[in-house]
Amino acid sequence: MDPRHVIERARAEGRAALTAPEGRLLCEAYGIATPGEGLAGSAEEAAELAGKIGFPVVLKIVSPDILHKTDAGGVLVGLRTPEEVRQGYATILASARAHAPDARIDGVQVQQLVGGGLEVIVGAVTDPTFGKVVAFGLGGVLVEVLKDVTFRLAPVSGDDALAMLDDIRAAEVLRGARGAEPVDRAALAALIERVGRLVTDHPEIVEVDLNPVFADAGGAVAADVRIIVGDRPAEVPRLPREEILRQMTRLFKPRSVAVIGASAETGKIGNSVMRNLINGGYRGRILPINPKADEIMGLPAYKSVADVPGEVDVAVFAIPAKFVAAALEEAGEKGVAGAVMIPSGFAETGNVDGQREIVEIARRHGVRMLGPNIYGYYYTPENLCATFCTPYDVRGSVALTSQSGGIGMAILGFSRTTRMGVSAIVGVGNKADVDEDDLLTFFEQDDNTKAVAMHLEDLKDGRGFVEAARRVVREKPVIVLKAGRTAMGARAAGSHTGALAGDDKVYDDILRQAGVVRAPGLNDMLEYARALPLMPAPEGENVVIITGAGGSGVLLSDACVDAGLTLMDIPPDLDAAFRAYIPPFGAAGNPIDITGGEPPATYENTIRLGLGDDRIHALVLGYWHTIVTPPMVFAELVARVVAEEREKGNVKPVVASLAGDTEVEEAGEYLFEHGVVAYPYTTEKPVAVLGAKYRWARAAGLLR
Repeated sequence: MDPRHVIERARAEGRAALTAPEGRLLCEAYGIATPGEGLAGSAEEAAELAGKIGFPVVLKIVSPDILHKTDAGGVLVGLRTPEEVRQGYATILASARAHAPDARIDGVQVQQLVGGGLEVIVGAVTDPTFGKVVAFGLGGVLVEVLKDVTFRLAPVSGDDALAMLDDIRAAEVLRGARGAEPVDRAALAALIERVGRLVTDHPEIVEVDLNPVFADAGGAVAADVRIIVGDRPAEVPRLPREEILRQMTRLFKPRSVAVIGASAETGKIGNSVMRNLINGGYRGRILPINPKADEIMGLPAYKSVADVPGEVDVAVFAIPAKFVAAALEEAGEKGVAGAVMIPSGFAETGNVDGQREIVEIARRHGVRMLGPNIYGYYYTPENLCATFCTPYDVRGSVALTSQSGGIGMAILGFSRTTRMGVSAIVGVGNKADVDEDDLLTFFEQDDNTKAVAMHLEDLKDGRGFVEAARRVVREKPVIVLKAGRTAMGARAAGSHTGALAGDDKVYDDILRQAGVVRAPGLNDMLEYARALPLMPAPEGENVVIITGAGGSGVLLSDACVDAGLTLMDIPPDLDAAFRAYIPPFGAAGNPIDITGGEPPATYENTIRLGLGDDRIHALVLGYWHTIVTPPMVFAELVARVVAEEREKGNVKPVVASLAGDTEVEEAGEYLFEHGVVAYPYTTEKPVAVLGAKYRWARAAGLLR
């Protein structure tokens, strides 16, 4: 039977759950192996089926009204004779009727007993952010105890399916730990792919639960199949990439900016926006809109945006929420391309209808709306400071976005303190219209942007974000701080696959699938954004630690493991080359401990050797403050050696951990200014930044 007919019949009967025989029909259609089985309508028929299938067998109640068969006493395992099957049939029927007296019973499923090998789970859920998501992990009774599971967007490619097998904590078990026979990885990956195709081809399938799947060297068989169906999810409307790019270009490179609610009164938001535009040096037309003023800050004011002669690219709204809809209607009729909605008082305060109204107005007129409830935005290449916050004009190559105004101010403060230049800082607020996908589409082709860092609490369109991020990470790192690590809750209660699909786990796996570098905290996101554009991409996995302190070397080694870095196994000839430069009481190997009393020449010789050898792909330096090599001597030496080696073509990432008195702070700043990522008083942070660079390089396919 066509799978579509099976699903349509269940929906027509008002059923959410397919019966086990119906689930098997769908599995057969997609090449998903299941045990031999049949449906019996009587005890005698059950015994005959068992004889044909072969003992031992499993009996399971088949009822559209009994979803959890085990809870109803509707499963018996390991029946070995016809008489046991007959008695089991009667027992199952009695238990099912006692559990649910009014339940419709189609019969009893007689199924070949399969076992042996490893029990895993393969499933799929419909995630509210990402849509159809495929899950894989340890199954059977361990699934909800260990929760060792990983997720990918459906459909799943062969490479992604194989990667899922390596992505669980128990991956070694699949490979045959302690002499056990490894499972058939190709068969398991094919099963994952087929489940992904099933839910992609049939969007009405809400959830699939194959648990347990018995996997061994001979293949993979789904012993139990549970499929839930529902309404076909609504498709998320998406504009063509070229259209998004055209709109975002007008937003970030406007020829004119109108300020609706412009004011000459200090302390008003409309006054702050005007001052920032003027004092920031924006070269386009600045158009104050205020029905009660003829002139504001030396510029002619207009009663309405409709009165402005010529085109208006962007309108910044600095008026109370109750006046926004009417003003947006006028802006739309004027042909304004972008609306920057600073006002609060919309969905974030419960005014969902008010937000829905302005979205409808914006869409009707083709206006792209940033916000509402935002601090505005900065785009330094255009000297554009369209915000009521403090101005910031240090140009650089990092674009940062935030869903929160408070986080936006943290970005400003960090940027100022560290002198990190930015290309853009953008508030997205409620994301009623413009979201991260739109911004990534612009930053992807923006030559002024070399890295993108985004703080977000949710994604409006998870698949749209993944699609955009995958394009961007081929050339530029995308760093994400995802806030709100909460579980989905009772929505999927009672479902193995659904219960495992907590928000954060799904986000974590799928952001990684997209090639995004996820930051664990706000400072991490900001440091990644500051450091990653400075560091050249590594060409391979071999990391070498050179340290002046044995204790730092141990901590740096631990940090490398935590960051997913590979400490190089130093070959004999390279070991001998390093030993020629370090004292006899030092230690070669990796870390290379040159000891604390060594002069600057020892640092220089070992660092130069590490940069010059093609087998080494990245260096981690551990510095210890001594009189022999003071902090600034070390900093100037490292900056000079790295610059000289880069001139020779020896371009590798170098990070440094500085231990010492307060002078190491100045040394760290000097190194940063000269393109070497360095931090005082920490062994973890420089290695974490290097690990972030490696995660991006792997996603971009840069490592050989």
